[in-house]
Amino acid sequence: MAINNHFFTDNHRKLDRLLREQAEASDMMTPEGVYSYAQTLATIENALVVVSDLKRGESRIFSGGGLSQRIGLSDYDSENSIWEREILSLMSEEEQEEKFIAELRFFHFLRHLPAHRRKEYFLMSRLRFLNSQEMLHRMYYVFDDTASCVLFAICIYSPLYFDFPGKSHVVDSTTGIREELTSSANDVVLSRRECQILRLVASGMKSSEIAEALSISKNTVSRHRQDILARLQVKNSVEACRIARSMGIL
Repeated sequence: MAINNHFFTDNHRKLDRLLREQAEASDMMTPEGVYSYAQTLATIENALVVVSDLKRGESRIFSGGGLSQRIGLSDYDSENSIWEREILSLMSEEEQEEKFIAELRFFHFLRHLPAHRRKEYFLMSRLRFLNSQEMLHRMYYVFDDTASCVLFAICIYSPLYFDFPGKSHVVDSTTGIREELTSSANDVVLSRRECQILRLVASGMKSSEIAEALSISKNTVSRHRQDILARLQVKNSVEACRIARSMGIL
């Protein structure tokens, strides 16, 4: 089953670039130790573990307990991408988009934390595959020593062996406290002014009209519009409005 090309190209490619560009800043840490950890983790948890090397733009997949065969993935051990496309293909397009939005919110949540606290958090989500099986997804970022660059992303897929309310949570691994990533988390994605401008764009107003309505220059509106596209990781205003509606911003 092939992943929806429009969804993958228009959304994941942009977040892919955002992650990989910041990873270029560091040569620290080789993947071998991370791969060894992932294989051990997959074996112990009987899980499917994906390690995405953000600098090299590739992924390795480790399976324990035959989980990959049970969900229909055989001989799946690598990807020439930081995205686990074959796993994504087992989900509906709507489920993929919800997963993308949760990861986008999580990335911006970490971006607003002091650097020394970023390593304390991970993302936990409930995913539904096309065969109706519910899976637990946990995503961890491996940072460099300064916690300013993400070098690897580790995703752990396992059967949903405990229940929790909601869809996606950011979890403080030092305290166990978790916060659901609902639309309230959007404040760390777009600023109040960016939300205001995006609403006006969605209403059909041009940049010159927005500038006049807000008493700011057209260049300032254009800068905000470019920032909105970058933060939502989309390529045009139509996609920005669509993602923003899915996130509950509009």
